[in-house]
Amino acid sequence: MNCKTAAMTYDKAAAVSSVTLDDVRGAQKMLSGVARMTAMEGSRHLTRLLGCPVHFKCENLQRTGSFKLRGAYVRIAGLLPEERAAGVVAASAGNHAQGVAHASSLLGVRSTVFMPVGAPLPKVAATREYGAEVRLHGHVVDETLAAAQEYAAETGAVFIHPFDHPDVVAGQGTVGLEILEQCPEVRTIVTGVGGGGLIAGLAVAVKSLRPDVRVIGVQAEGAAAYPPSLASGRPMSIEPRATMADGIKVGRPGDVPFRIVGDLVDEIRTVTEDELSSALLHCLERAKLVVEPAGASPVAALMSDPGGFEGPVVALLSGGNVDPLLLQRILRHGMSAAGRYLAVRLRLTDSPGALATLLGVLSVADANVLDVSHVRTDPRLGLTEAEVELQMETKGPEHRTQVHAALLEAGYRVME
Repeated sequence: MNCKTAAMTYDKAAAVSSVTLDDVRGAQKMLSGVARMTAMEGSRHLTRLLGCPVHFKCENLQRTGSFKLRGAYVRIAGLLPEERAAGVVAASAGNHAQGVAHASSLLGVRSTVFMPVGAPLPKVAATREYGAEVRLHGHVVDETLAAAQEYAAETGAVFIHPFDHPDVVAGQGTVGLEILEQCPEVRTIVTGVGGGGLIAGLAVAVKSLRPDVRVIGVQAEGAAAYPPSLASGRPMSIEPRATMADGIKVGRPGDVPFRIVGDLVDEIRTVTEDELSSALLHCLERAKLVVEPAGASPVAALMSDPGGFEGPVVALLSGGNVDPLLLQRILRHGMSAAGRYLAVRLRLTDSPGALATLLGVLSVADANVLDVSHVRTDPRLGLTEAEVELQMETKGPEHRTQVHAALLEAGYRVME
């Protein structure tokens, strides 16, 4: 959808003046020596797929593992002395938590970060190591957010919002200035979108200097609050469904970024869970980059519609903080989506050599068996039956179909 025509109920002057190019340039000076100018890496595979140059802006290699340090530092650095003395508080399941914790430590400000009880242990540990006091509260982000805001009201600590503040937007916008410097020939920039702080800041920087560059946002299909919000002309709340891209799982756009997105961003797209997992697998295998699902969302958009982007294209990999256990599940999901993983259940006669015969069929089909589960005592089974669950690696969709056909041809009843 075209965002320019979808949010005309907002005052255009207010949208532009909320965050300006001068604000972003000021944030860039403030971040000198704090945030890295992250690498710009070319992608040969995506360049061939799209038929134009494709580059990755690697914010997954930023300090704290994501772009969030930029906005958090600018916001906290801008506090008055008495506000700094009162400390800051934030609520986050990961990237914003680490950004606030590290920025606060660099600036000598006391920080308290509320995280959900189920937050991944590596993210909790990293937030503590960056210097924050971590308090685990609530099982969903809304509960965690309410606890942080209550703490702010009780103690006078300044609440640091992850995306809905002009200073945060300006800080995130410094990524846009770097992209224009590193890839001056860019024609399209694609980035993930949650609450909108990153894409809003990026759009201010890029559109002020290069209005010809298209800025495209990507949301997870199950957590896409921007399309209905832009269609109605105001931020709308949705109930996000489960998504592996927790970094962009936000139920309502921020007021500050929404005005900017409506005025400056060219398009918002959505991607599926299969597309996200395939993109993450691509980043790991082909680009040798560890990227979290939210950070892989631009790659998912490119891979799902390779003819839909004018090049050169820059895909912004916004973060790389992914829990190893989640990464394991996502990679398996991605391999399945790419036709390189097959899980089946089937029944066979419970007799000596039956399992060996089955494995012989798979060996001839050249399937790599990763795991075998053999069940003999389930009450659903007949007296002479056993159930086997197999997990196999295949070479692609065509080979997966061949393996499945080989099992059927051998007389097995396959239950996927």
